[in-house]
Formats: sequence, C-alpha cells, structure tokens
Amino acid sequence: MSNQSRINRKGLTVKDLVTIGIFTALLFVTMLVGGIFFAPNPVLTFYMPLGAALLGGPVFMLLVAKVPKRGAISLAGILCGVIWFATGMHWAMDLGYIIGGIAGDLIAGTGKYRNKGLNILAFICISLGATGSYICYFADRGTWSSYMLNGGTSASYIDAMNGAAQNWMLAVILLGTVLVAGFSAFVGVKLLKKQFEKAGITA
Repeated sequence: MSNQSRINRKGLTVKDLVTIGIFTALLFVTMLVGGIFFAPNPVLTFYMPLGAALLGGPVFMLLVAKVPKRGAISLAGILCGVIWFATGMHWAMDLGYIIGGIAGDLIAGTGKYRNKGLNILAFICISLGATGSYICYFADRGTWSSYMLNGGTSASYIDAMNGAAQNWMLAVILLGTVLVAGFSAFVGVKLLKKQFEKAGITA
C-alpha cells in the first residue's frame, strides 16, 4: 500500500483541522471580496453567488491537495455556513453551504480527492450554497422578505430588490454560478500544477 493510500485511510488529525480552518477562512474571504460588489446593491444582489464563486477556486483546490481526506470539504462547507449565519444571512444560504460542502465531499471522495474533474464539481457544489437564499426568494418572496426584515434588512432595500427581480434571474443565478465556479476551480487546477506542486506544498 502506498504512503498516500495510508494517509487517505486515516482520519482527520489536529494538523488537518488547523489547515481546514485556515483555508476555510481564506475561502470565506474570497467569497466576501467577490460578493461585496453585488450584495450591498439591491439591484445587483442577485449576482452575489457568481461573485462569491469567482476567486475561491485556487484556495479550494489547495485545501483538497493539503487535506485529501473524507470530511475536509464537509467541514469547510459547515464552517462557511456558520460564518454566514453569524453575519445575518438568510438561513437558506447557510444551509446551502452546509449541503454543498457535504455533497462536494462525497463527489470528490469518489475520486480519492485526486480526480481534477470531480474536485472541480465539488467546488461547484459548495459555491451553489450561496444560491440557497435566492431560491427561497423566488419561491416565496413574501416569506423571504418578512424573514429578512425581522433580521434587520431595511424595507427600502427589499422594495428595490423586489422591483428589480425578474423570474428569469433564478436560472441565470444558478447557471452563472456553475460556470463561474467551474472556471475558478479550473484556474485553481492550473495554478496547483504549475505553482503549488513546484513549491512542494501539496504533499
């Protein structure tokens, strides 16, 4: 049995948990930076999931390379969901990141976290977590609006958002997030091969 196989069979160590925590924090920062141009604007907020998915691919791919073990991606998704919850985001976005992380973990795990295509799909899954809030919005705008109003979102923001919303936007949000996340993860794969492996930090 190879050394890598023995590593993959082990559970998460304290070092792994620290690494996951660090890279999850970095992943959250990329989401925040990418989404900050959209979320504060009630007209552009619908495209926040696309922005949030744009920069995180390289960070995610390095996380998978550093901790190619069952549970790493799940924990990253759970932590992202918890952080977004703490910032006051809609519960469906928080839940979306948790579900996306678990789904991504299962997908990447089938390739032992070494299959580039499956790892890309895993990042797409976790990135789709941000769409949870918007899925709820288009499913029931009234309930969504009431929840956000109770959470402190201003009525003027929600009114402007409702005025800008079009039913076709949900398809754009979902498809756009898939495409942007796929592109970001693809870039991450290229960087991982050309930069990270040269630096010897993927072992």
